Amino acid sequence: SDIRSDAQGALKTNAGVIGEMANAVTIEGHCDERGSTEYNLALGERRAAAVKRYLVDLGVPSSKLRTVSFGEDRPAVQGHDESAWRWNRRAEFRVIR
Repeated sequence: SDIRSDAQGALKTNAGVIGEMANAVTIEGHCDERGSTEYNLALGERRAAAVKRYLVDLGVPSSKLRTVSFGEDRPAVQGHDESAWRWNRRAEFRVIR
């Protein structure tokens, strides 16, 4: 649930767009299939909350940001190995204009 250095540039770009254009954004936390349902829901929430904190630190108003966790329920890639899991550990944005 830590922000990786390779994601910081994209988040900075997103912060600018959110601040200028979006009325609200939902940050969705996602996980791979390993771990219990409860663990993955909590991890997804931590992941979404970490992104929210990072964006707020960049100046995005907290009132524009919501978080939700889907845990392992909405994989981006199907598969049962690291080549799939790496894509399923993510945060996604849903923009409300």
